[in-house]
Amino acid sequence: MPLSRTETQRSTRSLLRAKIRDYSLLFKLRLSLTVVFSAAISYILAADLQFSIPGLIMIILGGFLITASANALNEIIEKDYDKLMVRTQERPLPADRMSTVEAVLMAGLLGVAGILILALYFNYLAAVLGAVSLFSYAFIYTPLKRYTNLSVLVGAIPGALPIVIGWVAFTGEITPEVYALFAIQVMWQFPHFWSIAWLSHDDYSNAGFRMLPSYEGKGRSSAAQILLFSIFLLPVSLAPVSLGYFSWIYGSVAILLGLMMIQQALKLYRSCETKDARKLMFASLLYLPVLLLSMIADKLI
Repeated sequence: MPLSRTETQRSTRSLLRAKIRDYSLLFKLRLSLTVVFSAAISYILAADLQFSIPGLIMIILGGFLITASANALNEIIEKDYDKLMVRTQERPLPADRMSTVEAVLMAGLLGVAGILILALYFNYLAAVLGAVSLFSYAFIYTPLKRYTNLSVLVGAIPGALPIVIGWVAFTGEITPEVYALFAIQVMWQFPHFWSIAWLSHDDYSNAGFRMLPSYEGKGRSSAAQILLFSIFLLPVSLAPVSLGYFSWIYGSVAILLGLMMIQQALKLYRSCETKDARKLMFASLLYLPVLLLSMIADKLI
């Protein structure tokens, strides 16, 4: 019996929702939006708050397309390994809900579109940095994850480049201020991703990924390195104050957030328990957006 018009419409809507959900997983939507947030904030800071709404929209769009493309390429390369991990088995590629050809096509279209937006609407330097971010994440960081735990160090570079891209999109050049912003985001990534690696260590091990800083895995050595980088993050976050880019309004927030990160990392070092790694992960998720917003607040006040 043929479907009624209403049933056909419901079926179409259901298929559309499923496809949107699959693309959201392919592009790692929440991660992409977090990355784009840092690019948008740096664009606003570079403009000294005197930015245009169309410009802000375009940096968000260009940054999102490049990040989504990089994430899709990451999933394409790791498709067979994602099948081995509980946390990634339901992604569209390992679950066979999407073909590799479709994923490659979408990743290519989005990547090219994002780079073109940066080149044509802003400047070629921003576009080059966007391309470097995309290719280094997909084709250097991603393969390295199975061979060395130094992959996190390599991945921290493309992970922090969006904050440089946002700045360069407005200024057309890499100025001293953006080095400090870049350093903060690089340093933040170590406790952030290592706390995630701690929580997902068994899954990562099943797929052959080496993500924690010590080869012993979830142990005192890894926890010590997480604590060390959390401590390093505090003085790095205060560099913009010492260089005169921000006042102690921002500096006070940076100190409070830095102490929060150190406290959580110290708890993990003492206990080496998963619950404390989870608390550190949540602290790191709070840290970056609050720190970036405090930079805007500093300029406004």
